[in-house]
Amino acid sequence: MDTDSGPKPESVYSDRVGRCNPTPPIPKLNQVRTVPASPQVMYLIIVLTSPLSGPHVGHCPGSFHPLVIISGKEGEKIPGQIRSNDFKLQTRSHLVCKSASEKVLPGLIQKNFNATSPCGSCFEFIRKESNELSEGYDAASVAEPQIRLSVLPDLFTEVGECSSVYLRSIALKKMTETTPNHTQTVEGWAALGPRGKITPFVFKRRATGIDDVVIKILYCGMCHTDLHHINNDWGISMYPLVPGHEITGVITEVGSNVSEFKIGDRVGVGCLAASCLKCEFCNDYEENYCEQVQFTYGGVFWDGSITYGGYSKMLVAHRRYVVHVPENLPMDAAAPLLCAGVTVYSPMKQHDMLQPGKKLGVVGLGGLGHVAVKFGKAFGLHVTVISTSRSKEEEAKSRLGADNFLLSTDYKQMRKETRTLDYIIDTVSAPHSVGSILELLKVKGVLVLVGAPEKPVQLPVFPLIFGKRAVVGSVVGGMKETQEMLDICGKHNITCDIELIKPDYINTAVERLANNDVKYRFVIDVAHESS
Repeated sequence: MDTDSGPKPESVYSDRVGRCNPTPPIPKLNQVRTVPASPQVMYLIIVLTSPLSGPHVGHCPGSFHPLVIISGKEGEKIPGQIRSNDFKLQTRSHLVCKSASEKVLPGLIQKNFNATSPCGSCFEFIRKESNELSEGYDAASVAEPQIRLSVLPDLFTEVGECSSVYLRSIALKKMTETTPNHTQTVEGWAALGPRGKITPFVFKRRATGIDDVVIKILYCGMCHTDLHHINNDWGISMYPLVPGHEITGVITEVGSNVSEFKIGDRVGVGCLAASCLKCEFCNDYEENYCEQVQFTYGGVFWDGSITYGGYSKMLVAHRRYVVHVPENLPMDAAAPLLCAGVTVYSPMKQHDMLQPGKKLGVVGLGGLGHVAVKFGKAFGLHVTVISTSRSKEEEAKSRLGADNFLLSTDYKQMRKETRTLDYIIDTVSAPHSVGSILELLKVKGVLVLVGAPEKPVQLPVFPLIFGKRAVVGSVVGGMKETQEMLDICGKHNITCDIELIKPDYINTAVERLANNDVKYRFVIDVAHESS
C-alpha cells in the first residue's frame, strides 16, 4: 500500500568557540540561551575541557573531555552553577543525570567528539574514552529508543571569561529503529555492538511509499567501510547496525509515482538513501555532497528512522537512489561497482583523467584500486600501480593489465619515476604519507584521495608548492554519475573481481577483510541463488 514518506528534516550544522587550556575552572552557565521553541526538541548541554597537556594543547580543538552534562525540556531554566558530581555513570552504556533519568546512548559521546576533527593523539584518547562508554551495550539494549543528536550553531556561547571551556548545546530528536509506518518484516544480519559478531537479525522496513521501490536483494558487496562501521572505528556507528551499500537485486513492488522502474527490473542501490532534494548539489545530481545526505545504513531517513543496509533480504528505497544494472553484467560481480566503481570513476571524470595516452597512478590494489586500473585501461590510459607489496606486481600487470608497477618503499625506483604521472588516485585506507607519492606527479598534477584512513594523512607541503600540484578528496558519486558509470561498465564489460560467500561466512570474511585477505571484494550471496 502506498504511503507518503513524510516530511524531510531541516538542516543542522556544527560550530565551536573558545580555545584549548589544560586546567579550566568549573564554569557558571547562567548566560546560556535556551533551545528555540519546538515542542519535540529536548536539549542537552555538554561542557568540555581539555584533559591533555603537551605541545598539541592549544592547537587541537578536539582535545576535550566531558566535564558535566545536563538535560531538560524546551523552555526550562538552566541552573547557574553545575557541578560534575551532579552526574553519574550508570553502567558503562549510559550517562544519566541524577535529577532526571534521561538516558544518553553511546553514540552521543562518540558523535560529539568526532564532530571536532581532533588530531591523531587526541583522537586516540577520545576513541578510548568513547569505547569504554560503549562496552556495556548489548543485545538487551537494542530495543531501547535510539537518540539522534544535531548541533545547532545559535546555541553556542563562550562561558564567562573562561576561554578554555567550550559550551555545546545539542538538540536531541528521539529516533527509534522503526516508526508505525514500518510494517514489512525483514531478515538480515547485524552487528549489535562495537567489534561484535554479525548475527541474524529480524527487523522492519517502512511500507512502500508512493516514490519507493521494493527490492529483493540478491547480492551485497562487503566494503572496507563496513568494517569501519562494524568496529566503530570512526565513532559514529549506531547499533544494531545492518551494513551493506553495494546492493543488487530485482524489483518486486513499485509505488504509484514510480515510472522509471517496473517489477522484475535488475537494479542496484549504493551508498545513498536520502538527501534534501532541493539544494544546489541535489539539483545537479551530486546528492553525495548534500549537507543533509543520509546513507544506506547508519543514517537517518526522512521519517526519523535508522537506515539498515544490504546485509538483508529486502530493501525499500526511494526511486531517486536506485539505478538500473545493465543486462550483460553479472549481478554478483556488479554489486561492488555501486560503491567501489563510482568512488573511483567520479574523480576520474571530474578531473578529466579519462583521456587516452595520459598517465594514471593508482595507489593500492584492493577493492577500489583494481577497479581504477580497469577504468584506466578501458579509456586508454597508461596505468601505474603503486603498492607497498611486491607480491602485487604480477597480478597488477598480468591479471589487470597495468603498464607499470612501483614499490613505494623502494626509494630508488620511486625517485626514478619523479614527475612522470599526470594523475594519481590514492585508494589506501590505512594511515600513510603521501609525500613520495606527490613527487611522482608532473607539475600541475592532481592527487585524489578516496580512501578513508582513521588517522590523518601525512601531507608534506614542499612537493605541493614546488610542483604546483593539487591534492583533492572525493566521496562516492551522485546518482546520474552512478548510472553513467554502470552504463560504461556494461559497454566495456567492466566488473569487480569477487569472492562469493554465503551469509554464514560473513564473520570469517570480516576477519579476512581486516587482514586484506581478499581479491578483491567479498560479495554475499544473500538470496542463495548461486550454486
